[in-house]
Amino acid sequence: MVADQKSKSDISFAGTFAASALAACFAEICTIPLDTAKVRLQLQKKAVAGDGLPPLKYRGMLGTVATIGREEGLSALWKGIVPGLHRQVLYGGLRIGLYDPVKNFYVGSDHVGDVPLTKKILAAFTTGAVAIIVANPTDLVKVRLQAEGKLPAGVPKRYFGALNAYSTIVRQEGVGALWTGLGPNIARNAIINAAELASYDQVKQTLLKIPGFTDNVVTHLFAGLGAGFFAVCIGSPVDVVKSRMMGESAYKNTLDCFIKTLKNEV
Repeated sequence: MVADQKSKSDISFAGTFAASALAACFAEICTIPLDTAKVRLQLQKKAVAGDGLPPLKYRGMLGTVATIGREEGLSALWKGIVPGLHRQVLYGGLRIGLYDPVKNFYVGSDHVGDVPLTKKILAAFTTGAVAIIVANPTDLVKVRLQAEGKLPAGVPKRYFGALNAYSTIVRQEGVGALWTGLGPNIARNAIINAAELASYDQVKQTLLKIPGFTDNVVTHLFAGLGAGFFAVCIGSPVDVVKSRMMGESAYKNTLDCFIKTLKNEV
């Protein structure tokens, strides 16, 4: 996925962008049921905090998937797939497509040999931040659609699809509302991207120095598993804050959301 040596790639930025976006879209289609369950679990804690409120509706990842499928139909697990694909084209394409050019910029044109880990982290942090600034509206709409569960009889839907959600948010809340939650979203995606791409790059580099490992599918698989593990462990706290700020408007800012979450649920 990412070359460690500072050499010019045979693939252009447009080619890397397209390949990354396509791969990200395929992954989105496969994983969005789990992502929908994750968003419901993240928002649920806030909704039930306090006295006299109903007990937890969703319990565990698989339990949440089963509850959504039973109450709303299996198609509900793919709520937000359209803005999710919009997000992956923009975010997935930019964060990876820009990684090598930005990494090479940070090490300088006269650098020879392996790129230092600090430069990899800095490059991935930068591309993650830039990509999510562009893609934040798609992330917002995706979370809003995923957050809407089974509605009581007579209660109308908040949004009727992705395009309606974009226009409704702009009409009711203003254009700036499309960047709601941008602060924690930048923190989340920049951190996760740094952990993911830099750790992938570093794990792959380390594996290739071990006898028996070559630049093949097995090496890429191990590097990807390591990258995913580090990204989830590091990015989970800010992911919760991001989802809550995008799903509801009960928080003044990122710090307020973080403090209330810690105060009410830890």
